[in-house]
Amino acid sequence: LAALAATAFIHLAAVGWSQKCLTDDIGTKGNAAPRDGDLNLSTRTERLRRALANHTENIGPFIIAVVLVELTDSNSLNTAIAAWVFVAARALYLPAYAFGWVPWRSLIWLTGLVATTLMILAALL
Repeated sequence: LAALAATAFIHLAAVGWSQKCLTDDIGTKGNAAPRDGDLNLSTRTERLRRALANHTENIGPFIIAVVLVELTDSNSLNTAIAAWVFVAARALYLPAYAFGWVPWRSLIWLTGLVATTLMILAALL
């Protein structure tokens, strides 16, 4: 559960970083507007917005994994390690995407996915 809380803080950091870069690009008034049309965003802002979307997509399966582990009483050293590996992968994924770490970004993403999958398998087996 602590890893799940840490993931929520990573999400808040992703939102904050993405929003700060967006405000830097289009200003406070532009950020408060509906943001219709071409925003002419910097590469960093576009990457952070995609990283945030990816993070949002990956939180759901991780939440499911945590709930399954908890409800099936499958807590173990292995599931704890997998949960914290997911947290570390998500924390590294944001700068990896923002700064264009190729191919590391994809490997970091895969590490988080494997960790989540291992947790689900531990709960089901």
